[in-house]
Amino acid sequence: MSTENFETIAIRTQTDRSQHKEHSSPIYLTSSYKFDDAEEMRALFANEKEGNVYSRYSNPNTSELIEKMALLEGSESGWATATGMAAVFTTFAAFLKNGDHVISSRSVFGSTHQLLSNIFPKWGVSFSYADLDKPADWETLIQANTKMIFVETPSNPGIDIIDLAFLGDLARRHDLLLVIDNCFATPYLQQPLKFGAHLSIHSATKYIDGQGRTLGGIILGTHKLIAEIEAFARHSGPAMSPFNAWILSKSLETLAVRMDRHCDNALKVATYLENHPKIKLVKYPFLASHPQFEIAKKQMRAGGGIVTVVVDGGAEGAGKFMDGLKMFSISANLADTRSIATHPATSTHSKLTEAQRLEVGIEQGSVRLSIGLEHIDDILADIEQALA
Repeated sequence: MSTENFETIAIRTQTDRSQHKEHSSPIYLTSSYKFDDAEEMRALFANEKEGNVYSRYSNPNTSELIEKMALLEGSESGWATATGMAAVFTTFAAFLKNGDHVISSRSVFGSTHQLLSNIFPKWGVSFSYADLDKPADWETLIQANTKMIFVETPSNPGIDIIDLAFLGDLARRHDLLLVIDNCFATPYLQQPLKFGAHLSIHSATKYIDGQGRTLGGIILGTHKLIAEIEAFARHSGPAMSPFNAWILSKSLETLAVRMDRHCDNALKVATYLENHPKIKLVKYPFLASHPQFEIAKKQMRAGGGIVTVVVDGGAEGAGKFMDGLKMFSISANLADTRSIATHPATSTHSKLTEAQRLEVGIEQGSVRLSIGLEHIDDILADIEQALA
């Protein structure tokens, strides 16, 4: 397709149609495939011929989703997994071995923290945390056995930003694998591979779906790196189902228009709350008050749909605010069409100690607001009456 326009690629990238000439992609709900003869079966399993042999390996629906995501992110290839955490785990497991060391941003999703601190150490993989707001410290953490740098930017839920170009240069100079969790930004707002990242990961459950319907994960990178992902994933089995791939591929057709509205609404909410007497702190990448505002503008198209605030009054104040919301949903999810309020200290990051939470800016009064697609007047009115 001779276009570089995001919206057109997302809508017009399609797999081959059947004899029925479907306009919309059909769902290929099959676990396996038949072969014309014994020789074709041999050639496919020997990788001498391209084609589908088993849906744990590939399926027309997952192939379409991967092709779209690779084009939108600017990568050569990709792999689809059952969930976002399956994508994170698969990436770690495919490239790390006993004795390896990982440098990770301190502010990561709670389950990623569990992988680094409780699961991979049992297999001899160690890690060090680095602060997104202290880039000068990152190089000092590199050890002889450091293999990977893993970063969320924007981070969950602190909405911290780090300079991707800086990380790309650091990884290149020390021959390290740079992996970016790009979930909060999506390929529409940020493309880490252009700044030197080697792999970009998405929880497709979030904005790629964008409607709270399904689960999925995506890993994007070069053919060589994705081949290593595939070698692990084909046998360990974290495969995305064809039905979920079909949903997510259709969802990509509206990603650009959805993200435009998410970002526009979120910026208005952040601007409103920044001056509210009951709000101690507002974090949003495209607020001028954000510590990494200039970096965010350099590497992101817009600020995303997540606003994190600290409500006056600690846990009690946060609870009263959330309970006072009438339209917002109280949920641990995010990136839905529907606006959502989450208390990270007692949900997504509850397994961290209080000291660990404070290190990444999660206070008892912190509330993560996932700003949806409702009319902005209704969103602001709900927040206003809850704070009142």
